[in-house]
Amino acid sequence: MFDMDGTLIDTQALIAEHMATTFAEADLVVPTPAQVRRIIGLSLPQAMLQLLGSQDIETANQLAERYRAHYRDSLVAAEGREGLFPGAREALHLLHGQAETVMGIATGKGLQGVHRLTQMHEIAKFFSTLQTPDHNPSKPHPGMMLRAMGETGADPSQTVIIGDTSFDMEMGKAAGTKTIGVTWGYHHADDLRGAGADILIESYDALAAAIDQVLET
Repeated sequence: MFDMDGTLIDTQALIAEHMATTFAEADLVVPTPAQVRRIIGLSLPQAMLQLLGSQDIETANQLAERYRAHYRDSLVAAEGREGLFPGAREALHLLHGQAETVMGIATGKGLQGVHRLTQMHEIAKFFSTLQTPDHNPSKPHPGMMLRAMGETGADPSQTVIIGDTSFDMEMGKAAGTKTIGVTWGYHHADDLRGAGADILIESYDALAAAIDQVLET
């Protein structure tokens, strides 16, 4: 199972820009890029609650809708700014060619965005299950992993979540799966270790061996 933002696709700059615009329009304190990095991976309402520092769900939902509108409006101008991380496509090809390997996505991004990006990058064929907040609780709740395993018949002991945030690691641990943290994303390596990463990798070249290693333990 792959996380998307910060793991497969680099969307940090776009997310930070649209968060800044959304909060400025609402006359709220604009979050810094560092603050935005900390919430990437959560569902939008949960991300907004964290940035607001409150439990005002009505305001969070309103901000989430404005953010979605800004993101949609920017898609043409954003061409080329939602690229795959180096080595991602090659790693997916390699894993896809391995017998009995099933891949999926578990992301805080909405399902429409997942379909758009996987089709744009021509990687949709690699994934047998797509888990998003459209039909699951937000990370770090284990729902996305549990649903994916239910859909594919995968056993937790033979399932791995690959992600760049502590939310991914916590989700995997709560679901009883293995966890691989990637250091090129949006949370610090120490945060990934603290959240329960079984192993950290610094590039996609190391992914296949890391999967073999964690599944043997």
